[in-house]
Amino acid sequence: MPRRFALFAALALIPLSVMAQEQTITHAQPELPREKLTIITHDGKRHEFTVEMAKTPDQQTIGLMFRTHVADDGGMLFDWGVPRESQMWMRNTLVPLDMVFIDADGSVRGIAENTVPRSLAVIASHGPVRATLELAAGVTEKDDIRVGDRVVGAIFPAKP
Repeated sequence: MPRRFALFAALALIPLSVMAQEQTITHAQPELPREKLTIITHDGKRHEFTVEMAKTPDQQTIGLMFRTHVADDGGMLFDWGVPRESQMWMRNTLVPLDMVFIDADGSVRGIAENTVPRSLAVIASHGPVRATLELAAGVTEKDDIRVGDRVVGAIFPAKP
C-alpha cells in the first residue's frame, strides 16, 4: 500500500510542476527566425506566407502567447521534427488563430478555424502530423484553404 500511495503522490505532482512552469511565462518571446511558406489550394492558387519557425520545445511552448497581432501573411510553424499527434491550446494567446495541421508530405490534414483566445481546450490534429501552422483567424476561410491542399517550404519540398 505505501508504494501505491508514493506512486500516486508522484503522479499527482506532475501537473502541478507543469502548471508552475507555465505560470512563469509572462510575455511574448522575441520574434523567431522566419521562412517562406506557400500553400497551394485545390484550385491551383498560391498563397505566400512568411512564418516564424518554432523548432525547440521552449519556442513551441511559448508559441504566439501574448502577441497582440498576427499578420495575414505571417504566422508560426511548429516543426515537430517527425510525425506525431499535435495537441495545441490557446492559453495566454490573446488573438484568435486558424490552426493548420500538416502531414509529412506537406498535405493539409486538418484545420481548426477561429480558435478561442485564452482557452484551455485541446485542439488536436487527430492523427500524426509533421507540423502545425498557426495563422491569423479567418485566413484559411479568406484564402479557401482546405484539407488536402499542399504546403511547400523548407520542411515541405515541392514535389517534382
